[in-house]
Amino acid sequence: MTPFTAAPHHDVLLLLVRIALLLFAARAMGEVARRLGQPSVVGEILAGILLGPSLVSGFFPALGEWIVPQSGLGGYLLEVVSLIGALFLLLITGLETDLALIRQHARTAIGVSAGGVLITFTSGFALGMLLPGDLLAQPGSDQRLVFALFVATAMSISAIPVIAKVLMDMNLMRRDIGQTIIASGMSDDTAGWILLSIVAALAGTGVITAGTVLQAVGSVAAFMVVSFTAGRWLVKRALDYVQDEVKSEDRLVTLVVVLTFAWGAVTQALGLEAVLGAFVMGVLFGQMPRLPEAVHQKLITTSLAIFTPIFFAVAGLKVDARALLEPRLLLITLLVIAIASGGKILGTYLGARLIGRRDHWTSLSFGAGLNARGAMEIIIATIGLELGILSQDMFSIIVVMAMATSLMAPPALRWVLARVTPEPQELERLRREELAAGSAIAKIQRVLLPVRVRPAASTTQALEARLLERLTGKASLSITLLSVTRPGEKAEGTAYQQRLAPLFPEADVTRKVVESRDTDREILEEAGKNYDLLILGATETPDRDSSTVFHPLIDRIVRLAPCPTLVVKGGDETNGRDPGRILVPTNGSAAARQAAELAFRLAGPDDLVVLLHVARGYDDAYRRGFTDSDERRLAAGQAIVGELAALGQAYGIRTLPLVRIGNAPDETTLQIAEELGCGLILLGTDVRPGSDRLFLGPRVERILEAARAPVVVYNAS
Repeated sequence: MTPFTAAPHHDVLLLLVRIALLLFAARAMGEVARRLGQPSVVGEILAGILLGPSLVSGFFPALGEWIVPQSGLGGYLLEVVSLIGALFLLLITGLETDLALIRQHARTAIGVSAGGVLITFTSGFALGMLLPGDLLAQPGSDQRLVFALFVATAMSISAIPVIAKVLMDMNLMRRDIGQTIIASGMSDDTAGWILLSIVAALAGTGVITAGTVLQAVGSVAAFMVVSFTAGRWLVKRALDYVQDEVKSEDRLVTLVVVLTFAWGAVTQALGLEAVLGAFVMGVLFGQMPRLPEAVHQKLITTSLAIFTPIFFAVAGLKVDARALLEPRLLLITLLVIAIASGGKILGTYLGARLIGRRDHWTSLSFGAGLNARGAMEIIIATIGLELGILSQDMFSIIVVMAMATSLMAPPALRWVLARVTPEPQELERLRREELAAGSAIAKIQRVLLPVRVRPAASTTQALEARLLERLTGKASLSITLLSVTRPGEKAEGTAYQQRLAPLFPEADVTRKVVESRDTDREILEEAGKNYDLLILGATETPDRDSSTVFHPLIDRIVRLAPCPTLVVKGGDETNGRDPGRILVPTNGSAAARQAAELAFRLAGPDDLVVLLHVARGYDDAYRRGFTDSDERRLAAGQAIVGELAALGQAYGIRTLPLVRIGNAPDETTLQIAEELGCGLILLGTDVRPGSDRLFLGPRVERILEAARAPVVVYNAS
């Protein structure tokens, strides 16, 4: 095999100059667009148009030789960089595709999407069949049908990034209408990429028959089935392995990019388009709770800061706006924009009214938002140009249509949404989300639970299982059961975890058994693999004279854990206690607030969370009469529990705020727990390593020692 050779020196030089110039211009024009209240994609495309034959390269040919590729090799090199940008863009789109959101608003989203795609696709197809033949890449060829299908597909898809930017600028992303628009757009995109793959496959055959159509549809269907079965399994296993076994800092970013390119290669090999593989892989990774948010952000940064702007700028570079000023082409461009906009607005309106059963203004808002095109159309047009289906003029028309509809969307959406009044239930949900914003508890996705091999399941393990069941019922959790056994006893650990399986029926449970004599080191090492919470069961009661709080092993892990911990200590008795009553002592600290938030996630609709603040003072304050100081303490305590009670009510949880004055907060806490028959006491702490002893504070330690109810200690640090 002959080793491949590098590109000529001059071609490499030109590539570097073009990338630097295009990236700078795209980011600069994108910033200008944002400051003018427009999506950045408009500025990025415009940067390429200005640098291309429309202006700079057209009027200054000598300069244009450095900007626009003049040779096949130069064009190929720039197209490779542009393709990487397209793959990254579709990866991010897939990561942000929320299938649960689509299901939540399924009726309206599917109705809106179906109406918008169907009418726009039909009108676009009719237009493609009637357009002049010179807009085909090969006039007089038999590609008219494929050409019309390409035009229809490009006109029918919406641009999620553009829509999302408008909704975020208007603070509408979390509104019901905003979520439904996004869900409809996601459905549009999904349908659009399937359509594109089918059309691209048909284009590759050169002739359209019933057999080629069935083959194209079958290829797409088979790919989707394999992706969401075997592909999902592959992604999960690869994610587990890399996260657990590979130590490099950016290992997960590498994994996502490798599988994205590999899946793109699979779709390309099937005669489909690589962008479909990137989109599907993004959707698969987006459904994995184990993928940290930091990885998502790194991918977004890489994409939006580097590759995506280059892709849009390269697309603009191919546009010759001067040609579109010719009256005939200008008329065709306006006609394409009118049919694309009219079809999308009419289709979404009818879908929302007839299927989604929405009112007039709400239905109209879907059309105003989903009329925005952008990235998707550019990708489709680029593929059509590369496949030899679209002429240069038709490519330019589609790009201009994408820009025009993106410019139209923000003012139209703002005008319509100003006339849509939110429902009271929606306002309550928004208030709840605002209160919960920034909550560390809400971000818990990966949980590590070490379980020690013992003859039978302990009471704490049963309690841990119930806690996880409650947490999993309100959020998608990835749970890892870890057993550390002595060397040669791995089989016993595996068998024990299998016996525990009925306690942990959650689907996403990973079971690990490690042979080691250094239990705490193994647990701490595992906890360092991007876990959000470590749950520990404290079954042994330390001696009264012992310096340990729980057990030497537990104490050490809590002190050194790289993530928040939850220590579960079983109570001495449960008779007469209500398992649905959770007592949360609070002193107004951040740790106590997180403990209350955890209690709200654990509580069911019929449960009661008791919020207790004990203000220091004399125990006989009620008998001797309140002083001004007592009044101030009471007022401060009522403010503390009142804020948490409002948060609980926003979550839909029943709360009982209590304020007591006492010189011994721990005794008062235990007394309230007995009086109300609380089945669980939840304590929040903030422990940091600083000594050889775990120190939770006298109040917490005395409650742990004397409580007869189960106690859970949440360490937020």
